[in-house]
Amino acid sequence: MKIDRVIKKFQENHPDEDPSIIAIAYDFANEAHQGQLRKSGEPYIQHPLHTAYILAEIKADLATVVAGLLHDVPEDTDRTLEDVKILFGPEIATLVEGVTKLGKIKYRGIERYRENLKKMFLAMASDLRVIFIKFCDRLNNLRTLENLPPEKQKRIAQETLEIYAPIAGLLGIGRLKWQMEDICFKVLFPDKYHELEYKYEVEKKIERNRFFYNLKSILTPKLEESGLKYNIEVRFKHLYSIYRKMQEKDKQFDEIYDVFALRLIVPTIDDCYKALGIIHTIWKPKPNRFKDYIAVPKPNGYRSLHTTIFGPEGKTTEFQIRTQEMHEESIYGLSAHWYYKHQRGQATYKAPTWVDEIIEIQKEITNTNEFVKKIKLDIFRDRIFVFSPKGDVFELPEGATPVDFAYAVHSNIGNKATGVIVNDRLGRLDQELKNGDFVDIIIEKKRPHPNRDWLKFVKTKRAKDRIKQFAKKSTLDNIKRFIPGINK
Repeated sequence: MKIDRVIKKFQENHPDEDPSIIAIAYDFANEAHQGQLRKSGEPYIQHPLHTAYILAEIKADLATVVAGLLHDVPEDTDRTLEDVKILFGPEIATLVEGVTKLGKIKYRGIERYRENLKKMFLAMASDLRVIFIKFCDRLNNLRTLENLPPEKQKRIAQETLEIYAPIAGLLGIGRLKWQMEDICFKVLFPDKYHELEYKYEVEKKIERNRFFYNLKSILTPKLEESGLKYNIEVRFKHLYSIYRKMQEKDKQFDEIYDVFALRLIVPTIDDCYKALGIIHTIWKPKPNRFKDYIAVPKPNGYRSLHTTIFGPEGKTTEFQIRTQEMHEESIYGLSAHWYYKHQRGQATYKAPTWVDEIIEIQKEITNTNEFVKKIKLDIFRDRIFVFSPKGDVFELPEGATPVDFAYAVHSNIGNKATGVIVNDRLGRLDQELKNGDFVDIIIEKKRPHPNRDWLKFVKTKRAKDRIKQFAKKSTLDNIKRFIPGINK
């Protein structure tokens, strides 16, 4: 990797920015790391160069790319963070400091690793660009895992698969998530990886390509006739995603029908819905397989129309319809989102709401094992969207109940809930909500407090905290009644 490649890639996405500071940062880092080698024997500077290049690929801003080049300097050389601050300014120094704090205890025992997770989430809350650098640093390390002992390879792969990849998914950075997952899959389950790779890349490749070109030849004339500007490409599932689906559905590879999807990229949101209409006039849509992530985006910001149709030969095929901006956001996640915001002068680097949820959890749970278990159960699980009677959208974890929804709307709604209507039908307060449900909470204004038995089924931290708060108050009030002078 040469610095010219990093600069060229950065300029592709930021043609109006002056990249000269990238070259200056490279000279500084190269000199600082002089004489240091990686486990592979190559000069150490190759690692920050690759990290910076991956950052440029995901459309990171200038400060982040520069910080990617410098991220190991204060920790691994005799140059200090103050040197970085003097030469490159406080913004870049702060990013480097954030990554340095995360890197100090990596790979040194599972307990210290879990403790590092808390620092990672705190860093994300202050400036999410720190985690972009950390992910790109991790991906480059994964690409060179073969230089480490087998047991260490497996430990790093497991850490990545359980923590880093899910966070990348929550941030919508599909490009990094898929690559991390497939590398880890190969390290942890090499036989299954190679078996699936052969089936996917060799056995089914010709059949898959033939079917794709058949679909395209049918759709293209209709799109041309409509005058719609478009680009068609095929999206293949990555191997780990296929493997997980096989495990979850208890199916063989030949039984997984959505190993690829056709992606239709059009100029505007109106064009997305127009293209959807064209597709549905050609092929019959499969019931209950249409998803409008444009009207209601996923928690990670993903936007697209999804429809599954009965295609040629009766085979079901998924179409994904989106604009170019949506497409890049689906690949690069929040980094692309901020790239487009920056183009319009609106860029911010505020972390999403689930990061705040994690920080609240870490304030209460001091045991690192419990902390990791809690965030994996509460944060990394799938999220759903449900609607209030007014049409407001609320994001909840999968498995959430009407009581969780009630507390998401307002504490008083949760405290006074007595019943629920889901999709115009009377429901139960402990039932699991589904994506797209319309939920109307029935309240009793004179109800004094929530039911402590709700703790047996609620899923969100907010609901649990509010119920426990009233349960604790109720217990204290009872003690006061039976023990005179307790207040004294």
